[in-house]
Amino acid sequence: MKISIEHVAIYTLDLERLKYFYQKYFNAKSNEKYQNKSGFSSYFLTFSSGARIEIMSHTELVNREVIDKANGINHLAFSVGSREEVIAITEKIVNDGYTLLSPPRKTGDGYFESCVSDPDGNRVEITE
Repeated sequence: MKISIEHVAIYTLDLERLKYFYQKYFNAKSNEKYQNKSGFSSYFLTFSSGARIEIMSHTELVNREVIDKANGINHLAFSVGSREEVIAITEKIVNDGYTLLSPPRKTGDGYFESCVSDPDGNRVEITE
């Protein structure tokens, strides 16, 4: 049996804003927007590796506080190929006004990475 993660889904109050972030900084390709009569809408964002994120919204969606060090999914990690790209993409994201959570650095587990917040406060690691 061959198992792989098909996609990860993220709810958002602003589909267009979140789609733009992942398209601009991580070259995501989007499908056409899906909407149904119950108030649900979504996009699938596909990255060059084939990995996908579904970003979803609903008219009844409520906002929840984003906190670190709580159980559940903590972050998404994107490999960008080199230390130079980690630094360049991180600088671009921060210069555009998004929050830097940790600057580019070598971690204890051997990664060269940075961490930023997407527009909804989700943690996004950028690795080489």
